[in-house]
Parts: sequence; C-alpha cells; structure tokens
Amino acid sequence: MSALSLRLALPRTLPTATRSFTSVTRRMAEGDTGATRSGGAASSDAFSKREAADESMYIRRQEQEKLAALKKKIADGEAEIAKHRKEAEELGKQK
Repeated sequence: MSALSLRLALPRTLPTATRSFTSVTRRMAEGDTGATRSGGAASSDAFSKREAADESMYIRRQEQEKLAALKKKIADGEAEIAKHRKEAEELGKQK
C-alpha cells in the first residue's frame, strides 16, 4: 500500500484539544478545607474577629434566655411555696 492509500483507508478523526493529565494531586491551603485556622496572622483578620464576636454574642443571648427561664421557674416555685404556707396557716387556725 502506498502512503496515500493508507491515509485514505484510516478513519478520519476531528482534531481534539489536547488535555494535560497529571499524577500530582491538587493541594489546598489551610482555610480551603473548612478546617479552623490556627493562630498567628490568620487569626487577626477582620472576618475571624467578627465571627468570634458573633459567636460570643449568640452564646451570651442563649445564656441570658436560660437564666431568665431559671429565674422565672424559681419565682413560680417561691410563689407556690408561699401559697402552701398560707393554706397551712389557715388550716392551723381552724383547729
């Protein structure tokens, strides 16, 4: 076969874009994986400071709500105790 007939006999393919493949895995920076940032310059940026402030405000609000609920529960308990003492005094006077 001549080169021309060989060329015609082979199927024609469209030219494809060449892709470069690598065997090296892509590495991510420390903050890219969702991990917490360690100290140093990374902990002093504005986003970290704001995030820490928001978290501490949320925790403080939660603690205040729990404290208010406990105070209400104590007040209700003391009112019930006072009611029972009053009933006990009235029963003691009737005898």
